Amino acid sequence: MESYEPERLSPVQLAAMRRSLTSGRGALTRRSLLRASGMGALALGGIATLGACGIPPAGRAEGAAADDHSEKEKEVAFSNWTEYMDVSDDEKTRPTLAAFTKRTGIRVKYTEDINDNVEFFGKIKPQLAAGQNTGRDLICVTDWLAARIIRLGWAQKLDPSNLPHAFANISAQFRTPDWDPGRAYSYPWTGIPTVIAYNAKATGGRKVDSVTQLLDDPKLKGRVSFLSEMRDTIGMTLLDQGKDPGKFTDTDFDGAIGRLQKAVDKKQIRRFTGNDYTADLSKGDIAACVGWAGDIIQLQADNPDIKFAIPAAGYITSSDNLLVPAQARHKTNAEKLIDYYYEPPVAAQLAAYINYVCPVDGVRDELAKIDESMASNTLILPDREMAAKSRSFRSLSTEEETAYEEKFTKLIGA
Repeated sequence: MESYEPERLSPVQLAAMRRSLTSGRGALTRRSLLRASGMGALALGGIATLGACGIPPAGRAEGAAADDHSEKEKEVAFSNWTEYMDVSDDEKTRPTLAAFTKRTGIRVKYTEDINDNVEFFGKIKPQLAAGQNTGRDLICVTDWLAARIIRLGWAQKLDPSNLPHAFANISAQFRTPDWDPGRAYSYPWTGIPTVIAYNAKATGGRKVDSVTQLLDDPKLKGRVSFLSEMRDTIGMTLLDQGKDPGKFTDTDFDGAIGRLQKAVDKKQIRRFTGNDYTADLSKGDIAACVGWAGDIIQLQADNPDIKFAIPAAGYITSSDNLLVPAQARHKTNAEKLIDYYYEPPVAAQLAAYINYVCPVDGVRDELAKIDESMASNTLILPDREMAAKSRSFRSLSTEEETAYEEKFTKLIGA
């Protein structure tokens, strides 16, 4: 079990938290997706407050299990983000959930009560820490928070026998995160890619497809932006330098900072932004940038000049993940619901509505029946080549989080 000690957020961690919530992913709506995949500092802060409340930590996974009432109580309570589930044209039903209930007899209490990872964690942490039922059987949280909940023993280990479709169909790029190898406690709901975006009109028709080009191309000087989320900007730079964001060292991190600092000093980089880069990119004030796929899909709908590229060196992907909280009453029912969304026809129906990366293999033909353009959009269904280039930023210790955010904050002038 992870060591449980009350912690105080350092000033730099607090600054990173404010940056993410006011201008980064945490500031965006569900449709533009893009919450702070890298807000480990927030999780630390949330858990630190438990010490002040005198709430003891939960036990490890063995103690997290509760009596399962699934057989007698045909229900499951599912907490999710807003606009993260398919809805009928008349907005009166949720077709995939309705079909699940019709097939299994399990009624789904679906609640859109997650607006921010930190806020939601604040709702459920007292019950989790006290070993109590949160009233939820299934939750959807971003990878850093999923990792923290698992390490604290506040998630139930999943039963593979109830997850045949999930086990067989999960895409390779999502199968083995360092915080849950083999997906023993979680399954991804969606993926969130960080890519290179550019305005073809602003670049004179030239393609921009590498971080090196962003940092060194004199024709882009002063018209380049990077993200104010440390994991996205540093992760993409590490990849460009031939380093693995899942295994990098302090020296590697410092090398990425130095590479970016040179571009800042020579005014190649215009600024570091949250999602507000979208307006400048659409207008052409920013010619090229590191950006989030959810934004790019939306921008392309209104501006055909907006393009994206996957660098040959690779790209960063984070994810939102399904977990069964400790002491949940209907674990088996929750597992059946997870598995249901890994059936390709169901996964395709969901992907057609929410437009994020689908973590389920074998959905292309099913999605094409719904919308051919979506089936061919690699920001929704990465092809094999694109999926192979996906990398995740490794988990950080408290000490690393503080040191890295301090250096990154100095770089971006936040």
